[in-house]
Amino acid sequence: MHSTLPFNRRAFLKRSGMGFGALALNGMLTREAQAATRGTTHFPGKAKHVIHVFLNGGMSQVDTFDPKPELTKRGGQMLPFDNLQTERRTGVALPSPFEFRQHGQSGIPVSDLFPHLSQCVDDMAVIRSMYAELPSHELSLMLMNTGTQRLVWPSFGSWLTWGMGTDNENLPGFVALCPGGMPVGGAGNWRSAFLPGVYQGTHVDSSKTDPKELIADVHNARLNRLEQKKQFELLQTINRRHLNQRPDESALEARIASFELAYRMQFEATDAFDVSKEPEHILKLYGEGPQNRQLLIARRLVERGVRFVQTWHGNMQPWDSHSNIKETHRQVANECDQGLAALIMDLKQRGLLDETLILCTGEFGRTPSVEMDQGGGGAAQGRDHNHWGFSLWLAGGGIKGGTTYGATDEFGFKAVENPVSIHDLHATMLHLLGFDHEHLTYRYAGRDFRLTDVFGQVISDVIA
Repeated sequence: MHSTLPFNRRAFLKRSGMGFGALALNGMLTREAQAATRGTTHFPGKAKHVIHVFLNGGMSQVDTFDPKPELTKRGGQMLPFDNLQTERRTGVALPSPFEFRQHGQSGIPVSDLFPHLSQCVDDMAVIRSMYAELPSHELSLMLMNTGTQRLVWPSFGSWLTWGMGTDNENLPGFVALCPGGMPVGGAGNWRSAFLPGVYQGTHVDSSKTDPKELIADVHNARLNRLEQKKQFELLQTINRRHLNQRPDESALEARIASFELAYRMQFEATDAFDVSKEPEHILKLYGEGPQNRQLLIARRLVERGVRFVQTWHGNMQPWDSHSNIKETHRQVANECDQGLAALIMDLKQRGLLDETLILCTGEFGRTPSVEMDQGGGGAAQGRDHNHWGFSLWLAGGGIKGGTTYGATDEFGFKAVENPVSIHDLHATMLHLLGFDHEHLTYRYAGRDFRLTDVFGQVISDVIA
């Protein structure tokens, strides 16, 4: 944001005291601009923060939240219609190896994969009629995160932080937690694209337990705080002078802003990521392991004003169960079930659930029919990718708990009742945050872009 001060006063500040006056002015103007734009939504939103739990690889809807008795009856038989095209060849119907039971006052059925999370169904809305466009990890991940599967567009977290800002200037507004590496597509999943670079997500390898290792070089080992401050002020003075000669270089401005954020993070980041400061009963509530720990970190981050936190299950696609779905899905569900339930309960007891929207999803679902090997034989009790129909759930942030919406066919293959596109999901989430998705636009390359492009309908039935 440009200042309205006359040029001679600005120039005077730049040339006086090695430019420290201009640096201080810029800091004040930045804070004033952030304060002026923070929370300037189209209408009062119920949610202020988002925690996106990404079960990357593809959670099976017929083994989690969408029970299909007919699939059990037809086990070992070919489905009574031509199998829809997926990535690989599939064969006969594969019944779920997991037991479903109804839970809560709402009676929502959940499989025994999630014994802890199932106790929270009255706070959840399960959408059973999601669909994507292609059975490809890379493209479907891009679609879920950015609203497009081929073009370089900003992610949801970047749109949100651009639209709402952050409540804590000492922490990134958008944090992506992923233990042990990167998901398929890497940093493209949290890119800012044509939005200013300052709104790109900050990646953190949450497999590390030492807060000082979670964020590399967060502390200077050679300089004390006063020496580092003097060095930083000099560096930023030079950088700002360089930027003033190149006023249209948004990438340069974003890089300078990242330096400023990195400097400020030294005061708060280590504390935010240090779960050892939690009382023992909270640590026991979440349980052990990187999945549960990063969900606790997510709560600590939104508690400190971070706008959008994304937690990935792990490197590449851990939920991609092409073989032996009974063992593979059981393993990954065990790694996060306790933490997911704890996140809902913890936010609720702190009075933060109403203002924190939780989304839990994969990039697509899985086939109700068994996957065959490339030669057409050798079924290994796994499921292929399925973009035709899948399930996800939301909680908090204005969501109507204890509800289900939409349906797949009798086998769980395709969304047939109230189909929900990714654009519909994004439009609904933005609505809960106080934005009309048709009017949250950014001018770039001669046109106004929006997250939902020219699509999207708000799903009012899942809103409280």
